[in-house]
Amino acid sequence: MDVLRKNRAFFLFLLKFGGSYLVLSLVYWAYLSRYDAATFEADGMTHLVAEQASGFVNLLGDKAHIEKKPFEASYFFFVNDRRVARVVEGCNAVSVIILFVAFIVAFSTTFKRTSLYILIGILLLHVLNVARVGLLGMGLYHYNEYGHLLHDIVFPLFIYGVVFALWVAWVMKFSGNKKKNAA
Repeated sequence: MDVLRKNRAFFLFLLKFGGSYLVLSLVYWAYLSRYDAATFEADGMTHLVAEQASGFVNLLGDKAHIEKKPFEASYFFFVNDRRVARVVEGCNAVSVIILFVAFIVAFSTTFKRTSLYILIGILLLHVLNVARVGLLGMGLYHYNEYGHLLHDIVFPLFIYGVVFALWVAWVMKFSGNKKKNAA
């Protein structure tokens, strides 16, 4: 019992992080289960990200579009009429957003401050993810020989780096935990 009392903050962090991660993951699983896997129906968030990434590429000057991939819950991503990638459920960054939110909840402060930071973070992560998918498509079109490097290292490092930076900013600047610990 003494261990629990001495490490109360740590166990509270684990409980809040684990609980919120579990709840959000279950909600996401319930959301995904609404789509018909037997007919290869892709979820709405994946479609939104693919569509917006295509629009982003068009804004940057290349011509992009998506097409539903037959017999798979995904989309083909085309740049300048060449198929360069598949956009699958994992590309929508929802699992990354769930991880971000669970960490922020684990270090939560006031409801208003925490909620506002979560909403801004989700919006920022979504916009950056759309840019990531679009830029990856362009990278695969223009620099296909670096496809594995771009897909497996550069762009995951980018999105997880942003999540890490948001976590650090939350803990050090916005959550108020720094002031509380200094006192």
